Amino acid sequence: MDPEKAHYRIMALLMFICKLPFGAWMLRTCFSIKKNEFKKEYLGLTFPNTVGLAAGFDKNGEWVDVLANLGFGFIEVGTITPWPQPGNPLPRLFRLIPQRALINRMGFNNKGVDAMIENLKKVKNKNIIIGGNIGKNKDTSNEDAIHDYVIGFEKLYPYVHYFVVNVSSPNTPGLRALQDKEPLMAIIEKLVSLRTHQEVYKPILLKIAPDLTIGQLDDIAYIANHTGLDGLVCTNTTLDREKVAQNPLSAESGGLSGVPVYQKSNEVLAYLRPKTEKTIIGVGGIASVADAREKMRLGADLIQVYTGFVYEGPGLIKKLVRGIH
Repeated sequence: MDPEKAHYRIMALLMFICKLPFGAWMLRTCFSIKKNEFKKEYLGLTFPNTVGLAAGFDKNGEWVDVLANLGFGFIEVGTITPWPQPGNPLPRLFRLIPQRALINRMGFNNKGVDAMIENLKKVKNKNIIIGGNIGKNKDTSNEDAIHDYVIGFEKLYPYVHYFVVNVSSPNTPGLRALQDKEPLMAIIEKLVSLRTHQEVYKPILLKIAPDLTIGQLDDIAYIANHTGLDGLVCTNTTLDREKVAQNPLSAESGGLSGVPVYQKSNEVLAYLRPKTEKTIIGVGGIASVADAREKMRLGADLIQVYTGFVYEGPGLIKKLVRGIH
């Protein structure tokens, strides 16, 4: 089945199960572990456990309650943009099964921040930590990008626990140029300034690509240490095809995720950890307890999964929670 179609059909099935008598209870019983010893304090927040779902899976915040039943300690919704946009033409999601990988060129397809807010208002689970991943619309120039981040930040502020600034997706033309020091500093400093006017402090994190140069990583460390940034998400998908070159689908454009990005993501994490004391969420290629433990050993405070979750199924979450606590 087409991967994107499968994604929506599986989530529709899980939604149906949750509407059945005892359906949500059944999912929690099978997949979720709730123990006080799994709780951790980071970013001024109490996480039920340190295993989260990365952005891109629930782009519109439609499935937070369902996904929370599968055992996640936190769920990052988005990437959301100020205005609805369809994303890139189909097909735009590809399974590289032998390599346990995905290539996606979704292009920030989403229903817009206002639609997400309506969905988040309906969330019943008050224990799950929700992160809001914000980006810019495709037709917004880089010169005006800061305005899109401001809109997403201000509108979403009452409905999420933390924010992630996404300037690292390879599927919005020119977006990664915003990772350069000057435009990135401007975006972060603006959001930090806006936060000072809010009654409740919400952490702001930055999601970065695994394809940055050493100089760019040094700039990221500087920004993390000299702005009000609270943490980093290491890392997004890669454009590198070296580890999947033998697969015919490697010629498809887009970001590569899953097992082949694990090493690159770990290298970025290992480089940045000694350079900042800020919270780091490690994401990229986690498919087993051993993978998760290595992320933590290299300095990740929290971890997120996406492609590993797709391939291994919801049972992976329970294994990870038990294996790293």
